[in-house]
Amino acid sequence: MAPTQLLSLASLSLLLAMVVEPRGSYGLTTGPFGLNDDALEVNGICATSVTIYGYKCEEHLVQTDDGYILSMQRIPEGLAEGNGGAGNTKQPVLIQHGVLVDGMTWLLNSPDENLPMILADNGFDVWIANTRGTRFSRTHVSLDPSQSVFLLYLSSGFEFWDWSWDELASFDLSAVFDLVFNQTQQKIHYIGHSQGTLIGLASFSGGHQADTLKSAVFLSPIAYLSHMSTTLGAAAAKAFVGEITAWTGIIEFNPKGQQAATFLRTLCSYPGVDCDDLLTAITGKNCCLNASAVELFLKNAPQSTSSKNMVHLSQTLESVRENDENNSDRIMICKAAWEDVPEHVVRDGVMAKYNYDRPDYNLKYYGTISPPVYDISNITHDLPIFISYGGQDALSDVKDVQQLLDCLKNHDADKLTTQFINEFAHVDFIMAANAKDIVYNQILQFFQNQQ
Repeated sequence: MAPTQLLSLASLSLLLAMVVEPRGSYGLTTGPFGLNDDALEVNGICATSVTIYGYKCEEHLVQTDDGYILSMQRIPEGLAEGNGGAGNTKQPVLIQHGVLVDGMTWLLNSPDENLPMILADNGFDVWIANTRGTRFSRTHVSLDPSQSVFLLYLSSGFEFWDWSWDELASFDLSAVFDLVFNQTQQKIHYIGHSQGTLIGLASFSGGHQADTLKSAVFLSPIAYLSHMSTTLGAAAAKAFVGEITAWTGIIEFNPKGQQAATFLRTLCSYPGVDCDDLLTAITGKNCCLNASAVELFLKNAPQSTSSKNMVHLSQTLESVRENDENNSDRIMICKAAWEDVPEHVVRDGVMAKYNYDRPDYNLKYYGTISPPVYDISNITHDLPIFISYGGQDALSDVKDVQQLLDCLKNHDADKLTTQFINEFAHVDFIMAANAKDIVYNQILQFFQNQQ
């Protein structure tokens, strides 16, 4: 796969996370809605970001079937007690963040503007997930995240960072669903943003969580990325950081590390690249973020993920079985197996398992020379789904969301709700000052319709 032919989501995510590097700080500032980073690391998300506002909050740990220990936060009730029942009578909501951030991202706005506390104040039992590799989910029953033996392509199973969003969909999501269901004995509303939508779609398309899932909300959905466009696309494509990190043995993709800083400085030296406005250049023009929200968002990011995950995200952009300089015979595929596609065809937007880029490795792990494709059309047709996307989003492009909707064309019409917000970009869905009025109230109404 030629680097110049592929716009790398890994590159773009790195840039977004690294935007604060020229300003020289990663620690969260102190203030009404920001906390000292050291205090956060010691005391956790509940103590530093929830209970200080009078809300109850519980810290939970859950172990995945492959041995990772994940942190979760639970806000069991709103500020005014008795607003929606007590104990197991409240409807649980599980909230899943995107790539290179953690659950703290949902709590950076004030309590009357952030989604978890709004849900809690409206009678829901709120659970916030943190994927493996992020700061509060860096523990394993036997593996050490600091020991990065180069096993990325061998995938031997003995390496902490040997995973991609395949494992987030199959292991992490299953573990957090099981914990919430076992604690509440209630079916669960799911909310995902960005990568959180990707792993939700992957998991639900395989029939997982079918017995415990009540509904699904996808904000800025990431399933097909072929039309993703940013002003930094050309520069990022030249770097194609996913492949670079894979072959140089950088197993933990840590944007705070020296390799990432070097990459950013190199990219910032390109003619026409403005490193003072990377957020807009990468995510699109977010309409409704105030300055303090942007500062906190950038200082909360980045969190580590695996290089394998970044490569896999890049593979989601566009997969090519045979080099085709003219990009002829471009087609969209929801569910066809890779081996069923003619060799000369450029598959645009295929959502498939991790490609080891060697037929013998793929054969070993999948039983086929090419990775299986996730069949989104297999999602239960009567599952209530709410999809909200923005017209200015440079990552979750309107055309790619339309491809997702096309894959859901056989979904029960009365179970699929869509919302298009022309002025919103990627970060607006989790940080916009007016997200409550425009998006969150619609989510509340959607949930209430499922009662």
